[in-house]
Amino acid sequence: MRTVGAHVSASGGVENAPVNAAAIGARAFALFTKNQRRWQAKPLSASNIERFRAACEQHGYGPDQILPHDSYLINLGHPDPDALARSRDAFIDEMQRCEQLGLNRLNFHPGSHLRQVSESHCLRTIAESVNVALDSTEGVMAVIENTAGQGSNLGHRFEHLAAIIDQVEDKSRVGICLDTCHTFAAGYDLRTREDCEATFAEFDRIVGLKYLQGMHLNGSKSPLGSRVDRHHSLDQGELGTAVFEFLMNHPATVGIPMVLETIDSSRWAEEIRWLCSLERS
Repeated sequence: MRTVGAHVSASGGVENAPVNAAAIGARAFALFTKNQRRWQAKPLSASNIERFRAACEQHGYGPDQILPHDSYLINLGHPDPDALARSRDAFIDEMQRCEQLGLNRLNFHPGSHLRQVSESHCLRTIAESVNVALDSTEGVMAVIENTAGQGSNLGHRFEHLAAIIDQVEDKSRVGICLDTCHTFAAGYDLRTREDCEATFAEFDRIVGLKYLQGMHLNGSKSPLGSRVDRHHSLDQGELGTAVFEFLMNHPATVGIPMVLETIDSSRWAEEIRWLCSLERS
């Protein structure tokens, strides 16, 4: 059985996220463990942690069904040393929050060179940042999300993801989250089953399906290869729906969190039911 859900609100405390996920029939969920648009946040209280763990147990969510996302402010490839140090400290804090909550993954966008350094230099810095964070924490995997490639963001080519992984020392604690919208906008076609098979074969050859640790399931407002990150509902936009039937029956998606980030949260319960109806194996 695939574990499908959505990125739900943790407003009022992280303990509300599993409750909100259960309310839409989610088998998995994502959340921010702090405000994603601020550097500083209050530490998680003992009450937050206890209530989060209790809510997860009550609603049947284990660590393999939960994919927390880090702050959008973090840039682990920042070319400025002071800004890089700030991002690394914030990322370690996010990893430690996952540790406290009993979670085993942290999803993050790899980073941007800001047109100040080469791609290879930036990718090396990102890998070094991951190594620093893994050395400072235990039990949490750094899960790199592929990007659409807007601006100077790296991670839109499978070769970028492979280069980061190659330079991470503990490969048992690094993985990939593939976003369907980002993949398509980056130029990898997913509109037919044959397209999906070709793209996944390329991912397996360059990165390795063994590293797939999560999925973001999104339609795309933007066309193939646009490098513009604009999510849509699953049945709307440029991507089409063949990819979702493919993913709901691919062996590599068993046992990983598959999370909606589609634009209309009022449709999440409907989209989850539809996705689950596609599963045959």
